[in-house]
Amino acid sequence: MNVLAEKAGWALQQAGAYLATAESCTGGGVAAAITSVAGSSAWFDCGFVTYSNLAKTRMLGVATETLSEHGAVSEAVVTEMAEGALARSEATIAVAISGIAGPDGGSQDKPVGTVWFAWAVLDRPTVTSLCFFSGERNAVQQQAVEQALEGVIAYLPS
Repeated sequence: MNVLAEKAGWALQQAGAYLATAESCTGGGVAAAITSVAGSSAWFDCGFVTYSNLAKTRMLGVATETLSEHGAVSEAVVTEMAEGALARSEATIAVAISGIAGPDGGSQDKPVGTVWFAWAVLDRPTVTSLCFFSGERNAVQQQAVEQALEGVIAYLPS
């Protein structure tokens, strides 16, 4: 994980970019991975851990209508989370994550391991991705952190 966080940090620094995170099911795991790298203050602005729907609304500006219509684990919600993190920080790129890490909380439509991601970059369209991870809670969270960091690297402005 540390190697991937270092790679993301190097890519952010090379791009002159500044990162913000908006996390739900990972509980701040992306921010923790990023800040485990020495010198990360040069490319990491802040992290929002918005586990509850109220926090998503209050801290990131996610519309209550979006939450009630689509649910917290949805493309619409992570898009608003990422764009809200970008707007409420000094970042030039933000990643948002919302999913079902388990062992409970899954449904037939959204089984445990369902995780939505969004990457918002200043002056560019927001990119989203849906992943289905396997394993226990920690494994799902770990895979989600890795996917988030890989996306940061992939969607950085060149």
